[in-house]
Amino acid sequence: MTDQSTGAGDGIPAPDGQSHIIDTEYEIGQDNVEGSVGPFGFDIHNPVFAISGLAIVAFVFYTLALPEQAGAAFSWLFSAVTTRFDWFFLGAANIFVIFCLLLIVTPAGNVRLGGTAATPDYGYVGWFAMLFAAGMGIGLMFYGVSEPMSHFSSSLGGTAVGEDGIRTDWAPLGAAAGNEAEAARLGMAATIFHWGLHPWAIYAVVGLALALFSYNKGLPLTIRSAFYPIFGDRVWGWTGHIIDIIAVFATLFGLATSLGFGATQANAGLNELFGIPVSSTTEVILISCITAVALVSVLRGLDGGVKVLSEINMGLAFLLLIFVLLVGPTIWLLTLFADSLLAYLQYLPALSNPIGREDVNFSQGWTAFYWAWWISWSPFVGMFIARVSRGRTVREFVVCVLLIPSLVCVLWMSVFGGTALHQVITDGYTAAQDASLELKLFKMLDALPLTQITSIIGIVLVVVFFVTSSDSGSLVIDTITAGGKVDAPVPQRAFWAIFEGAVAIVLLLSAGGLQSLQSMVISTGLPFTLVLLVMCWAIWRGLANERRAIK
Repeated sequence: MTDQSTGAGDGIPAPDGQSHIIDTEYEIGQDNVEGSVGPFGFDIHNPVFAISGLAIVAFVFYTLALPEQAGAAFSWLFSAVTTRFDWFFLGAANIFVIFCLLLIVTPAGNVRLGGTAATPDYGYVGWFAMLFAAGMGIGLMFYGVSEPMSHFSSSLGGTAVGEDGIRTDWAPLGAAAGNEAEAARLGMAATIFHWGLHPWAIYAVVGLALALFSYNKGLPLTIRSAFYPIFGDRVWGWTGHIIDIIAVFATLFGLATSLGFGATQANAGLNELFGIPVSSTTEVILISCITAVALVSVLRGLDGGVKVLSEINMGLAFLLLIFVLLVGPTIWLLTLFADSLLAYLQYLPALSNPIGREDVNFSQGWTAFYWAWWISWSPFVGMFIARVSRGRTVREFVVCVLLIPSLVCVLWMSVFGGTALHQVITDGYTAAQDASLELKLFKMLDALPLTQITSIIGIVLVVVFFVTSSDSGSLVIDTITAGGKVDAPVPQRAFWAIFEGAVAIVLLLSAGGLQSLQSMVISTGLPFTLVLLVMCWAIWRGLANERRAIK
């Protein structure tokens, strides 16, 4: 089609230059209910907000009222989904990676998000800081040391088989019994597998779909819009309602899981530094205080809140990374970085194999959970990336969202995990290896200079990543439940920020702690995996139409 000069409405800019606008009579917000309760206004989509909001409120009360029953149900869910559908999660994630790599090398990569004349809203530094902080912040802090060390220890210990003939160890693949060098390579390869191409491909698929169909096609910034090439105007009815409701559930439980991890690690760090007791009460106080800070960020908006906090956090994270690299075994770490990439490529085919796996604890308890977690985060991270990526070409978008963050994750894991590995292999210092998951980072820092300062920075990073995740997630869920409006009343976003914290608190307190958080994220990730697979086909069709329109 030709140049478009009219606005897409409700905060979504019109395409600049040529684009393929989808001709539909649907108007953003036409199904919304507007009004006010006292001084607080609302503008909510009916029935997405009502069903999502009531279901989350009911879930919180159910979990508080019947904690033992809820805990048993969550435990059953985790076991059922991971043991029966691990192949599905692994296979789907492989498809997402292949799809993204194809977009880089095919002519579809030339399409510009926002129209042929669109220009980026943010520079590279601000753009990268926002997408990275939202995408993996808390996880990198929690698992940066703990995951390489866990895989190294389990690989070094070798395999173990139970009476039923099923392996009982947690080592990836065939382990590396007694071989420290190979156990370190396998441990790093398994870690990179979980934090490299696969999760960022999941984010890229959702982000690209939302950006393409909103900025180029003129549709609302909601998950349902990506399915217009398949379902047509039915996406404005119950077909679309169900898609958006699933996205809300997946996002909220994915965020709650991350907030739970962040609270337990911050609590462990405060205990290590200041003797503050490790308890559920402390974790509740932490979640409550940080949610309050997130509310302030919500009130400041995208540029004044998330963008500023993300850039501050990226600066702190970079300083901590450089410090550990320089005061640690620098040459050894840089060598490990290169060797870990080679090990990743070497073990990638076996690690990504979805069928016939003997390392069931690793493939189900680690990989299947991770893929479900990333998929649950994908509506949140994908929509947030879409919000800040207008003006980029598809090729630029995929390269920056897929390849660059993957390399940064490899560097982060190599420096933090590698330092802990060096402490064990070369120095015989095993405190980080022997500590619980949430303490491994702080035990590793104990053996380096300026321990008090770096540990405090680590806690600050966890807290601010917590805030940016909560703020960004609230923004995304609010956009979905406001029918695609990106400028809905702020109190709605505050409502979701509060309930993200509430869900994390009730699951930590009442129903089995982190295991329950993991159970909910993997159960909501399962149906949304289907959504993402269909989304790939919709993106391909949408890009094909776009290329035909601008020739």
